[in-house]
Amino acid sequence: MNASTTSSRTEGQERSFKRLTEDASRHGAELALQKVEADSKGWQRVLMHGDDLKTAVADVIVAKTRELALRSASQERAREIMGKNFFGVEEAIKHFGVNPTRQQLAAFSEIAFSEAVLEESKDTHVLAAVFPLSILEIRGKVSQGQRLFYDQDWYNKQAFAKERGETEWRLIRKTPVDNSISKNWQDQTALLGKNDEVPAAQVMVYAIVGHYLATGERMFEHLYVRTSSVDSDGSRVYVGVFVAGGLCVDYCWGDYRRGCLGVASARKS
Repeated sequence: MNASTTSSRTEGQERSFKRLTEDASRHGAELALQKVEADSKGWQRVLMHGDDLKTAVADVIVAKTRELALRSASQERAREIMGKNFFGVEEAIKHFGVNPTRQQLAAFSEIAFSEAVLEESKDTHVLAAVFPLSILEIRGKVSQGQRLFYDQDWYNKQAFAKERGETEWRLIRKTPVDNSISKNWQDQTALLGKNDEVPAAQVMVYAIVGHYLATGERMFEHLYVRTSSVDSDGSRVYVGVFVAGGLCVDYCWGDYRRGCLGVASARKS
């Protein structure tokens, strides 16, 4: 920790922060005593591994403190505008278990879209803080105890499923591009606005699954959308039909037309 960082806070802020974290620790201990069902041997194991517990608590405090300290006014305003269609750093930590680095938090400190664009998109798009998580990593993180991915293994060794993407804000359309159903890839992309682009499969999976975990709303529940990703044979990857059986990830040739297949869209930053 450098001197400029420590000198920028006051002694009063340090005292208040210490009281806050002490209160938080007591509150956490009370909740654990109330909610953790364990016998005497179980509680004794907790006491025997007290250092592990202290480390875990410290890690959470440091991560959350860093996130809140680096959160900007633009993030607060974006959350206010987008409402439930905002999937920020907090949501990514909660639902995807990410542990942001300082560099990542700094990258997310300013929203890449104007307030005017957000106002225009607040009901049609999801604003997501997209961390570099591959489709396979996302599937591994959320598959415990719930079925969020359709039972498929064809893409386990595909390069597109291992691509982790960038640390960036993405503004992702919640529905297919208008009039893009039943068209081929060339005709679908011709419908994109000048400020729009087709996102990668990784971005779409991140947004669809993350938005569902945060809100319970299923995007693309009865439709598929093509992405910019391709498989090893050059076929276009599409995602969707996010029903109880889980999100489907599949592929088809660019000239293929289907009555439930549109194209995905995201705003250019």
